[in-house]
Amino acid sequence: MQHSEPSTVKPSVAIIGGGLCGLGIGWRLAAAGCAVDLFERDKVGRSASWAAAGMLAANVEAEPGEDLLLSLDLESQRRWPAFATELSAVTGVDLGYRDEGTIVVAIDRDDAEALRFTYEFQKGLGLDIEWMTGGQARRLEPHLSPGIPAAVRCALDHQVDNRQLVVALEKACRAAGVVIHENTPVTAVDISGGASGGRVSGVQTATGAHRADVVLMAAGAWSYDIDGLPPMARPPVRPLKGQMLGLRMDPRAPIVDHVVWGPGIYIVPRKDGRLILGATVEDKGFDSDMTAGGVFRLLESAWEALPQIEELPLDEMWVGFRPTSRDDAPILGPTPVQGLVMATGHHRNGILLAPVTIDAVSDFILNGAVESAIEPFGIGRFYKRDDDQSSNRAERRA
Repeated sequence: MQHSEPSTVKPSVAIIGGGLCGLGIGWRLAAAGCAVDLFERDKVGRSASWAAAGMLAANVEAEPGEDLLLSLDLESQRRWPAFATELSAVTGVDLGYRDEGTIVVAIDRDDAEALRFTYEFQKGLGLDIEWMTGGQARRLEPHLSPGIPAAVRCALDHQVDNRQLVVALEKACRAAGVVIHENTPVTAVDISGGASGGRVSGVQTATGAHRADVVLMAAGAWSYDIDGLPPMARPPVRPLKGQMLGLRMDPRAPIVDHVVWGPGIYIVPRKDGRLILGATVEDKGFDSDMTAGGVFRLLESAWEALPQIEELPLDEMWVGFRPTSRDDAPILGPTPVQGLVMATGHHRNGILLAPVTIDAVSDFILNGAVESAIEPFGIGRFYKRDDDQSSNRAERRA
């Protein structure tokens, strides 16, 4: 665990990025007495945080090779109910937290075999999931396709309305005294003390320099492109495009209550009657176009699981950019540059990981201690690997 000497003097903080992480950490730091300025290239919370579906699916999303990430996901999932209660109490905003659970359905026998394999793997990790027949799944959700042969249910995988979460965090920030600079992209981080290492002194924007003791990188998919960072402190994050659709149900008679996953689709019902369908996975940079193929695949995959969607009006279409790191895991905590801190690269788990990210990164900035939960997710893991590979290549040449 890394430590630095805590100080009774609270640092001034410049936050790059106004998504959930930037807003949440800004709220915590300002409430603790820090002077906090948050810089957002657009309107706060309107990028990946607004585009998400709000699923808190640590269990059903568990995949081989992600043991450390699963531990972080589960820890953050455990913190979500208390975090939601606190934020709602502070702001008076209903976050749309729902605990009906998540159902993963197979569409045909081949899907059922694949689902059984995933189920056995996840069950072997000790996760609390339940195998169901198609009939058992339809007793929970009568509008599921009658042809579904099998399903898996996780009662612990919940959801939150991410857009209401953004509204609440912005309200909490402003009430705590965070100065929010919208439509103000940061062009560079100011660092003194050499090409590598050194210390931050603030950030540059189009309106000039802003001094700060700490700079938090929370710019999501745009984190890599901020100038002034030495190579070992530049987060390897890229955008991963996702197209999504919103349909409209009658909130008095919704066709589904659980979050439903099927091959190539997730379906997320909201309290207000919205039904979210997502999401494509496209490595196309910042291409923001909706495509006929993307929309068709989402609707077809959703219809196979829940045929009654064909009667629902189309309410909204949008594109989001997942901030994806080189290993699909977040980049959290200190860097080789003193005062430069990371909270980026959350890939598809930004909403799920919000509580642990906000708690742990805020605590590091205030107290200098790296919480054990985030220790494996520092930026150094990428550059240590690069150094090891360079050394191996040099040894082979010798």
